Amino acid sequence: MNARFTTLCTLVLLLLAAPASVNAETVTAAYGDWPPFFDTEKSSGVALEITQAAMASQGYTLELIVAPWARVNVGVKKQQYDITLGAWWTEERSAYYQYSEPYLENAIKFIKLKGNDFEYTSLASLNGKQIGTVRGYGYSDDFLNSNEFRRQEANDLVSNIRKLINQRIDLTLEDEIVARATIAKEAPELANQITFTSNALTVNKLHVAGSKENAKALKAIEAFNLGLAEIKANGTFDAILARYELK
Repeated sequence: MNARFTTLCTLVLLLLAAPASVNAETVTAAYGDWPPFFDTEKSSGVALEITQAAMASQGYTLELIVAPWARVNVGVKKQQYDITLGAWWTEERSAYYQYSEPYLENAIKFIKLKGNDFEYTSLASLNGKQIGTVRGYGYSDDFLNSNEFRRQEANDLVSNIRKLINQRIDLTLEDEIVARATIAKEAPELANQITFTSNALTVNKLHVAGSKENAKALKAIEAFNLGLAEIKANGTFDAILARYELK
């Protein structure tokens, strides 16, 4: 009886001492405010939920870091953070970023004053215009390098919308879903003064990314790719999209 009791106690102690998962690992994961993809106020968002679910399926925990996107980009590049949860591909970034498989898409449209009949057809259609951009965003290389127009940087979208309404710029641009959510949250009084072009500048794929020189980041990105496939196969991915009315 005593021997059986001793054996049982030993098994219990071993179970208590065992780690929750042999693959458990924590990585620092940085992102900026970008609802409904990343909503820092609510610590939620469709992109945040997808990335967390994919990583959790592979035994990873994310230590979340919230910062302006420009700081996120620099921090990941310098390995101050392991990964960013939301990055668009650009030629410049491809020199130092390792990208995951894409998991969402963003249609980047131009925002204009209501009543303005401008429609985007090509970079040439922007000739002579002042375009409001957000510091640190990974717009297409063609857009960033074009001499057809001038770019004015701001820290966030709402600042650009206010510049637009005050006619300090001609246009600004953002993913339409993000723009509508941001304005509704931060400046709803501006919503009826602006509208969107029908045509998009680009449709950008959204990735997890990390420095090519960060071994921990490279391992995490491989895990994300495996996890993404898993949550797509088991229905978790579609369930998250449905909760945000994106499916």
